[in-house]
Amino acid sequence: MKELAERFIGKDCIINSFDNSHQYDGIIKEVTDGAILVEKEGRLEAINLDFVIRIREYPLDKKGKKKSVVLD
Repeated sequence: MKELAERFIGKDCIINSFDNSHQYDGIIKEVTDGAILVEKEGRLEAINLDFVIRIREYPLDKKGKKKSVVLD
């Protein structure tokens, strides 16, 4: 998972945890052996990589802006 998460460094992403009750979004700054460092609105947050099941880029609309509603 670490190698896959490293592909998203510098991109605005949505990160889902294994229990699906937690969803994080922000720009991935760094990926280490055990965590992902995410920045959102100037704040940093560390997410345990063991609990991550899905990472995807934030979807954009036709104009290139972030979609206001993301349905999965």
